[in-house]
Amino acid sequence: MKGANIFPAIMCGGSGTRLWPLSRATHPKQFISLMGKETMLQDTVKRLPQGCQSPIFISNEDHRFLVAEQIRQIDCKGSILLEPEGKNTAPAVALAAFKAISHSAEAVMLVLASDHVIKDVTSFHQAIEIAQNAIKQSKLVTFGIVPNKPETGYGYIKHNNSHETSNSEKSSIGYSDVVNFVEKPDLATAKQYVTSGDYLWNSGMFMFKAQHYLDELQQYRPDIYQACQQAMDDVSEDLDFLRPNAEHFCQCPSESIDYAVMEKTKSAVVVPLDASWSDVGSYSALWETSEQDANGNVCKGDVVTDNTSNSYLHSDHKLIATVGLNNIVVVDTPDAVLVADKSKVQDVKNIVTQLKASQRVETSFHRQVYRPWGSYDSIDMGERFQVKRIIVKPGAKLSVQMHHHRAEHWIVVSGTAQVTINNDTFLMTENESSYIPIGAVHALENPGKVPLEMIEVQSGSYLGEDDIVRFEDRYGRVDDSTASDSQNAGNEQKVSEQNDE
Repeated sequence: MKGANIFPAIMCGGSGTRLWPLSRATHPKQFISLMGKETMLQDTVKRLPQGCQSPIFISNEDHRFLVAEQIRQIDCKGSILLEPEGKNTAPAVALAAFKAISHSAEAVMLVLASDHVIKDVTSFHQAIEIAQNAIKQSKLVTFGIVPNKPETGYGYIKHNNSHETSNSEKSSIGYSDVVNFVEKPDLATAKQYVTSGDYLWNSGMFMFKAQHYLDELQQYRPDIYQACQQAMDDVSEDLDFLRPNAEHFCQCPSESIDYAVMEKTKSAVVVPLDASWSDVGSYSALWETSEQDANGNVCKGDVVTDNTSNSYLHSDHKLIATVGLNNIVVVDTPDAVLVADKSKVQDVKNIVTQLKASQRVETSFHRQVYRPWGSYDSIDMGERFQVKRIIVKPGAKLSVQMHHHRAEHWIVVSGTAQVTINNDTFLMTENESSYIPIGAVHALENPGKVPLEMIEVQSGSYLGEDDIVRFEDRYGRVDDSTASDSQNAGNEQKVSEQNDE
């Protein structure tokens, strides 16, 4: 496969609410290891064809450090484009297209979601080769999933089978014209679609010349084109991130690629993809995609079953024991447990809606929260105290800050800590501790070669995460009096990750 001029554009947005409590707003499913050791984003990168250019990752502010850390873990070099505001896929891909053509006027974009499962990588690569042939004929390619059942959760693409089979050349290269895109059908209509053989599932994956996409966007949606062009004309670099001009981009209408370009262009074709694909949009889809035991169960973590079948059972920490269950989902995390009928898992989003209405932080944050410097786990909290387990990566440093209402005790469990309290800087090692009084300017850094593990005990009359004044931050994050490094697991006030310590 000739991938030298292919620029993968990987869209890293989405909240994955139907996979709550595993997937949450600040740590959604694309950043979780659902199928193996790697996360879904990492799997997406690893199945790219050999010889591709470095990927362009399209992310938002809240997830930027997750993207940066996860691609670092797999030694991937890529550009991270930060959308100032979510505007759907047409503007997002336009930003990436302008970035790609800045490297090569002939750049070919392979647009992928970061949260899909594709088990048959060989077939996936073959479909990309077919798409390359179509692009040589000046086509805009979408990939349509060959349906294996009537599915009401996906949109469909009607394609011209007769045209494909009547033209020997086109049949040999394996793509066909798009007739039209159709919305998610009811079950009866979905059955008709699958029976006819004229429809494919809409995967949301695309491939085309970057300039061709921009030309079509300029023709059919000049407002989107102009806003994105102006935003990228004034793009700025911030550490590992590229920031398009927010003022121009926020004027851009919100629209999908399908509506903005693919439904209007005369160049749209579809390549069928039969590669054990899933968008893992629910626990039932995750169950179907995962390896099942002899009783049809998918068991993750510490699970013991008796007379249990066709169920998805996931434990992060505690033992899950089930007796006499069928077609059930049980998901245990440190701060939440979900029990659902597997046939009703699409309604998990209703639980998330209720939790949001109650301002519960469980919709946004896990108990363990990841930061660019490491992570923390809120172990315990009560009136006037909170306890956290903090991991600081080698060479990393938390913000220089102070608090008006709380004091902190730091105890080193392992590794070496460089601690600054006011004008005093010193080292602490295993079993040593330090006290940070209210109002003291302080900082924590790991100068060593191994991770630093600490226990932090906060005490005071007010432990809210808006009690912080930041003086310095190594990671270039927004300085804000409401900023904080550690989101209080019990605090009902949601604090944006971009304002963390």
